[in-house]
Amino acid sequence: MAILKALIFDVDGTLAETERDGHRVAFNAAFREFGLDWEWNAALYGKLLAVSGGKERIRYYLDRFRRDFAQPSDLDALIKSLHQAKTRHYVELLERGGIPLRPGVKRLITEARNAGLRLAIATTTAPDNVAALLRCSLAPDAESWFEVIAAGDIVPAKKPAPDIFLWALDKLKLAPGDCLAFEDSENGLKSSLGAGLKTVVTVSDYTVDQDFSGAAAVLSDLGEPAQPFKLLAGELQGEGWVTVELLMRDGKHS
Repeated sequence: MAILKALIFDVDGTLAETERDGHRVAFNAAFREFGLDWEWNAALYGKLLAVSGGKERIRYYLDRFRRDFAQPSDLDALIKSLHQAKTRHYVELLERGGIPLRPGVKRLITEARNAGLRLAIATTTAPDNVAALLRCSLAPDAESWFEVIAAGDIVPAKKPAPDIFLWALDKLKLAPGDCLAFEDSENGLKSSLGAGLKTVVTVSDYTVDQDFSGAAAVLSDLGEPAQPFKLLAGELQGEGWVTVELLMRDGKHS
């Protein structure tokens, strides 16, 4: 059995419920800024989440839901500018304290650091989004807590392709069996499993009904002593909150 050496976290939906009340709100602000009549309500955004990556999501929206839109000759440039504006609005929202971390996230990350575990991130969201969330919601210097931050377009193939996790593993110089991944979505789980990683899923608002076959455990969240998690699938047994000791004892990393 391998010894647990590192934890690799997804960001959106895993560290914080960023999608519905964060990214969606920021996308809509960017659309208004550009004078577009696009409005992504919560239900529509849930459908758009079938596609990973913000720029890819805009393109999917146009192809699937707004075929009436007169596309400019340089659509790529428009999408890039929209995404940059969206990131700016998202960071401003974070700086106002609008997106707290999910239960148990700060506690587990702090415990992992104290235990000498290495930390990494593997996400399709933009690096600026990651840095802002860590800085505003975890700690001012939290970005430095993570040895590897694999984010955005650092690999061309987004989740469910395993590339982002493979890139993180390569930078960590660790085997998949040395690490444990944390995800919240079916696409994310396919990505981590494709990289050979054992994965704990904490479902989010948008992913609770997705297929998480192959996950080591599926939980409502990471839990706190005063707010235990709900075990939805798997065999993770403990006091009701995920700890480093619990992860090592149950061998979910091997």
